[in-house]
Amino acid sequence: MSMKREYTRGMYLYMECLKVAFDDQIVTNDEAQILKILAVALNVAPSETSQCHSIIAGELPNPFVLSDEEFTGYQVGDASMYQAALIAALDDEVITEDEWALVNHLRELIGIQEDEHALIEEAIRSTEGIDADGQTRISRLERYLTVCVL
Repeated sequence: MSMKREYTRGMYLYMECLKVAFDDQIVTNDEAQILKILAVALNVAPSETSQCHSIIAGELPNPFVLSDEEFTGYQVGDASMYQAALIAALDDEVITEDEWALVNHLRELIGIQEDEHALIEEAIRSTEGIDADGQTRISRLERYLTVCVL
């Protein structure tokens, strides 16, 4: 007897962002970094990220309906998750077109307004890129996410 798999909002959001990253058939290092951070922030296990890749590649059927409203819209914790994705995009101080497409799609999925985005981006840019210990924003974020998930 096989157990029915439960598909989560985190997996849905991750897969939606993965679609954007694969839209041009090339996932840049910057996009991969954002996806890595999103997977942790959304609590998507490595096996689930692999499953999402297989779904995007057409090797597995997509378990989500096209407009699955239970997975979109703003929920508690979304601003922090969005901030994490934006930190990854701003790691090199520049948001490329590919990074912007991915971050903007996430913003639209979870309902972050443009003025909220501007405030979050301003807050990120106001923090030091490298701290006194030589840690970059992204390394501090990865360390924080690792501690939070454990």
